[in-house]
Amino acid sequence: MFEKILIANRGEIALRIQRACREMGIKTVVVHSEADREAKYVKLADESVCIGPAPSAQSYLNMPAIISAAEVTDAEAIHPGYGFLSENADFAERVEKSGFVFIGPRPESIRLMGDKVSAKQAMIRAGVPCVPGSDGALPEDPKEIVRIARKVGYPVIIKAAGGGGGRGMRVVHTEAALLNAVTMTRSEAGTAFGNPEVYMEKYLENPRHVEIQILADEYKNAIWLGERDCSMQRRHQKVIEEAPAPGIPRKLIERIGDRCAEACRKIGYRGAGTFEFLYENGEFYFIEMNTRIQVEHPVTEMITGVDLVQEQIRVAAGEKLRFRQRDIELSGHAIECRINAEDPFKFTPSPGRIIAWHAPGGPGIRVDSHAYAGYFVPPTYDSMVGKVIAYGATREQAIRRMQIALSEMVVEGIQTNIPLHRELMVDARFFEGGTNIHYLEQKLAAKPDLQKANAKSGK
Repeated sequence: MFEKILIANRGEIALRIQRACREMGIKTVVVHSEADREAKYVKLADESVCIGPAPSAQSYLNMPAIISAAEVTDAEAIHPGYGFLSENADFAERVEKSGFVFIGPRPESIRLMGDKVSAKQAMIRAGVPCVPGSDGALPEDPKEIVRIARKVGYPVIIKAAGGGGGRGMRVVHTEAALLNAVTMTRSEAGTAFGNPEVYMEKYLENPRHVEIQILADEYKNAIWLGERDCSMQRRHQKVIEEAPAPGIPRKLIERIGDRCAEACRKIGYRGAGTFEFLYENGEFYFIEMNTRIQVEHPVTEMITGVDLVQEQIRVAAGEKLRFRQRDIELSGHAIECRINAEDPFKFTPSPGRIIAWHAPGGPGIRVDSHAYAGYFVPPTYDSMVGKVIAYGATREQAIRRMQIALSEMVVEGIQTNIPLHRELMVDARFFEGGTNIHYLEQKLAAKPDLQKANAKSGK
C-alpha cells in the first residue's frame, strides 16, 4: 500500500480523498492555487504545495507543476479526483512515465472512452446497448450525412466526439437544419476540444439519465455497484442524484449492470468508472463512460456500504478487488443535493465570503463540503460548495430526511441553490419518482415567478 498520496484537486473532493487516505493510514500532499491557500483540506494535509495563481491553467491544469510537487514531497501516487486532469490521458501517461502511480484507469482506457465515437464502438463490440446513430464520425459528404439522418430518423442530435459536460451538441428536428448544425458543431468542437469530429445519434424525446457504477482491478475482475438516477438536471448539469433509480425493474438493471462489468473485462479497464445511459420505454442506451470517481458517488456508498475512494486506491496499489458480485447488496435509498454558490433561480454565480455556515445532521444525513464560516468562495472555479446526502430505509424516508436537512442548513454571505432544492423536495412529480431529464427545465419555464414565491415564503 502507498505511504503518501498527492491529491491533484480542490474543494470537497480533495477533502473527501484526504479523509479516505487518513482512514487508511496514508499521508497526504495537497497541491493548491494561491486562491485556495486557506482551504480546510490544505490545513489538514500532512504537506501542501502551492503550484500557481488562481487560474486553473496556471495551477490545477499545470501538469509539470503537479508532477514536480510529487517529486519534491516524495509522493508515490497521484489522485486526480474529478474534473481538471482526471480524464486527461496525457496527464495519466506523464504521471506514470515520471515514476508515480496514477489512481485511475490506464491512459489507453481514458483515451478509448474519452472519444465518444471509439467508446460507442467499443461498447457495441462488448454487447452494451447504444443509441441508434452513425457508425462512427460523420463523413464530409453532405449527401451521406443526409442519408444517415434519414436512416436514424428525426429528431437527431449532433455530438462532438471529444465533448463532455453537456457541451458540443446540437439537436436537429428537420433536414433543412441538418448540415448547418453539423458545420457549427464541428467548429465548436474543434475550438473547445481540439477535435472537430462529430457523430450523430437518435434524439430521445423523454429519457431518464441512469448510470451504473463499476469497480475493476488489473486482474480483469469487475463488479457493478447498483445504479443512480441523475435525471434532475439543468442544461445537462446534474442537480439531484439518487440511488437506486425508482421504478425500473431490478431484472433490467441487473442485466445492464452485468454487461457493463463484462465490458470492463473486455477492454481491460482498471479502477472506478461510470457507464452513463439514457433510459426510455424500458430500454437502456449507452451515451458515455466517465473514467473517474463521480460527484454523486456518495449515494452509491450509502446503499452499498462500499467506500469507493478507498477501493480506487487499493486497486491502483495493485490489490485485487475485495468484493465479488454476490457480495454487493443494495440496502435502502439515498438522495444527494448539490449545493452551489449561485442564485437559486437565475443560476448566476455568487462568489464571496461565507459569514455563517451550519451543516445539518441527524439520522441518515451526510454532508461532504470544504466550506465553513469565514471561507471565501473564489469566482475562479466551479460553484459547488458541498453536497447534502440523505439516506433512508425507503425513498420516502430519504426524501423526508432531506427536507429536514435542507430546512436546517444555514449559509449566509453568499447565495446558494438551497431554495431550489427545498422546492424540488416537495414537488409532487419528484416525490412520485421517474422524472425525465427535461423535467426541471420545463418546471422552471412554467413557473417564472418561482423565485418571488420562495422569497416571500422566506426560503
